[in-house]
Amino acid sequence: MYFISNIGVSGGAHRLWTHKSYKAKLPLRILFLICFSACAQNTICSWVKNHRMHHKYCDTNADPHTTQRGFFYGHVGWVLMKEHPEFTKKSKQLDLSDILSDPVVVFGERYFLLLQLIFGFILPTAVPIYLWNETWSRAIISQVFIRYMITLNAVWTINSIAHVWGTKPYDKNIKPSDNNYVNFLTIGEGYHNFHHVFPWDYRSSEKGNNRFNYTTSFIDICAKLGQAYDLKYPSENLIKNIILSRGDGTHSMLSEVSISESDY
Repeated sequence: MYFISNIGVSGGAHRLWTHKSYKAKLPLRILFLICFSACAQNTICSWVKNHRMHHKYCDTNADPHTTQRGFFYGHVGWVLMKEHPEFTKKSKQLDLSDILSDPVVVFGERYFLLLQLIFGFILPTAVPIYLWNETWSRAIISQVFIRYMITLNAVWTINSIAHVWGTKPYDKNIKPSDNNYVNFLTIGEGYHNFHHVFPWDYRSSEKGNNRFNYTTSFIDICAKLGQAYDLKYPSENLIKNIILSRGDGTHSMLSEVSISESDY
């Protein structure tokens, strides 16, 4: 359920609907809606709005979970506290017509409470009880409390930890950072410095740097099955030029260059 929930957020709400980094056919979009509902993180439209605002106004008052207001605020405080007036004002100017033109998203908006209740709590609790005789108490504790809370906090580490600790191989002038710990927790969303430089890359990380990036593997499988297509990613030359011009010098490519030059 942890994997299913994160796939819904990472592959669906994030890479597909927010950034349009690839296209998905109807069956895959329906599957993403189910997986996203299992994570129970509000509606797809609300999620997309917040994340697009995060990219457009990163680490300003218009960023819904800016760490400028503190680490705790960036992690969970933004959920508990009133939205900043700057965010409220500028979010009204955000165009979400592309999202609302998708009938799957519209269906999810209309029935989101029912969908989250069924796929986020009822089925995950009932399945182990009726299929392998789990006790009610263990099923409820593991799914309603442990799995749900861990999933929420794992996704929130992108807003907090990945904006405070890590390396900046692609742009040293921004706060988002690459963090292997966050990447492990979020099944592929921890290369946050790369993502903010190339938000339209369906991999959310550089080619060959996909350790624990199960979301990319899932999308690749869907592409082979004909469900995902028009996968976007930058050229290797563009990535290399960005690393050389804006990176903080921590990219492995630079150490390989240094070694080869010293050998020469």
